Amino acid sequence: MDHYLELLKHILPEFLIEHFDLTKQTTEGEVMHLYFEEKNNPPKEVSNRILTAHGFHKEITIQDFPLRGNAVYLHIKRRRWLDKNTKQIVQ
Repeated sequence: MDHYLELLKHILPEFLIEHFDLTKQTTEGEVMHLYFEEKNNPPKEVSNRILTAHGFHKEITIQDFPLRGNAVYLHIKRRRWLDKNTKQIVQ
């Protein structure tokens, strides 16, 4: 699968490939759907807190540039993080 990820880095934003896992791909006629979930790595900005993964935010859908005449939709799910000490959700 790694060679596919290298190819995707040339097609999609590298940030997306580095911070999200491609979980599913479907094609419906001339429309391609790519599904991504944020990797289970807590944000570095809050590294001083003890965080655990706490589900996902609502999925967002972004229409990307067409590939070989096919419309491309990126379905992205970002993680929610729970601070174990304060029980607050970290964005």
